[in-house]
Amino acid sequence: MLGGVLGVAMAGCADLADDTVDLALINGRFWTGRPSMPMTDALGINSAYITALGNDAVRSKITVKTQVIDLDGAFAIPAFIDSHTHFLKAAVALLQPDLLSVKNKSEFVARIAAVAKRNPGAWILGQSWDEYRMGGALPSRDWIDAVTPDTPVAVPRTDLHLVLANSKALALAGIDKNTPDPAGGEIVRDADGVPTGILKDNAKSLIDRVIPPYTAAQEDAALAKAIDLCHANGVAQVHIPEIDWNAHNALRRTPLAREKGLRFYSMVPIEGWPHITQTIAEEGRGDDWVRWGAVKALADGSLGSRTALFYEPYQDDPSTSGIRIMGRNALEEAVIGADAAGLQVCIHAIGDRANDDALDIFQSAADINGPRDRRFRIEHAQHLKPETIPRFASQNVIASVQPYHAIDDGRWAESRIGTARLNGTYAFASLIKSGARVAFGSDWPVAPINPLTGIYAAVTRQTIDGANPGGWIPDQKITAEQALHAYTVENAFAGFQDAVTGVLAPGYFADITVLDRDITRLDGEQIKFVNVLKTIVGGTVRYSA
Repeated sequence: MLGGVLGVAMAGCADLADDTVDLALINGRFWTGRPSMPMTDALGINSAYITALGNDAVRSKITVKTQVIDLDGAFAIPAFIDSHTHFLKAAVALLQPDLLSVKNKSEFVARIAAVAKRNPGAWILGQSWDEYRMGGALPSRDWIDAVTPDTPVAVPRTDLHLVLANSKALALAGIDKNTPDPAGGEIVRDADGVPTGILKDNAKSLIDRVIPPYTAAQEDAALAKAIDLCHANGVAQVHIPEIDWNAHNALRRTPLAREKGLRFYSMVPIEGWPHITQTIAEEGRGDDWVRWGAVKALADGSLGSRTALFYEPYQDDPSTSGIRIMGRNALEEAVIGADAAGLQVCIHAIGDRANDDALDIFQSAADINGPRDRRFRIEHAQHLKPETIPRFASQNVIASVQPYHAIDDGRWAESRIGTARLNGTYAFASLIKSGARVAFGSDWPVAPINPLTGIYAAVTRQTIDGANPGGWIPDQKITAEQALHAYTVENAFAGFQDAVTGVLAPGYFADITVLDRDITRLDGEQIKFVNVLKTIVGGTVRYSA
């Protein structure tokens, strides 16, 4: 499927018979991700590729021109790949006020008021907020209207499936008590039918259409800052499953990916599959730095917004079982069309019914379009019926999951859906045991970009409120090595790059992360104290602690 992209990569590979190396990493513990040679002690790089492994092989290629880095026993791995980020959204959010760390209503209001006072009239789009970190009540426009009379505000909940808009923003969007709910969305209203400012899923588009776009200069400044943050966290590549074209267009426009050294796999909305198919026909699938060829659809919403689609009603709101963001028939038609065009298809599915819908649709597409290496993905795969779990392996569907969500949502998930439905929730161990391919990501900015935080979450499952010291649903804990595998080997496979990255081997990209400790030898709770020492992408040191 991605032969054009892989051809570009391998055509630029340094001659493996070259007797010299440009960069030598010695005296380290290298976890390669390869069963045939799981550990080694040195690594040599020529140009942008690994050309030698092992002390004897590497030292034999060192010359006076070689840069030698003594790792002094540090732990080196294939550089982390994050399989699920909303990269441009996260990048521009770095320029906005931090709302996730607020602890109460007054602090929330104060932070928005400070920005409105500093930049009156400019849209406040915020970093995300979480009502459970500030008392539990959903905010409303009444909280912030008095401090933002002339400043439009549209700040997202941490799951990005719900936004809080103030009265100024609602007025600019033409949203009032007579505005109907759009399909796949909800305008939350008070007892008199007046919008509270909370807009769920497709209702967010009513606000999005009146928010002025960022300038190219603003995007570039934000992207540069975000790339630096990735490198500081040991990340060399991110996948971007989006439902708009903003990130895709920005990454195609700017040279920052190549100049600063971060690899991107861009996904676009499934409705646009004919357009991206035409792009591929005319231009190919990108290069080693910015690639495309995948589409993303939304089957449902999120658990936090009560829009994830379940078979049974929510325990704390029996009036709803969630919503379908895209109609079932429309979703199936789009998946079959995109798959027939040779695109990789990813479906966001969180509730148990949404996951079954996605698997059923994938099966239909495979039956209709015939066998090929398609690597369907379900993004999140959060809440599964136990009998659904084996279907991922049997249908060759990748579970693209985000372990941090387990220790975040674990604070309140049971109140949403009850105890019974927790059997199959964030079922990382069960999925891996079943033989499924399990890819790990962050969902940044919904969760931190740091993969070590994700590994800590997967290994300990200790919720962030400290209420589950033994782990929330502890039978779904996995080992640090399994988590490493998911963040490297599995993520490379999930992005059709397993022939060029994800392991340490001659001929592969010289994308390497160096940690100060071997996380496979640590007690799980110690993982959160591990530090990134170096990040190397394409043979160039991009970050040093």
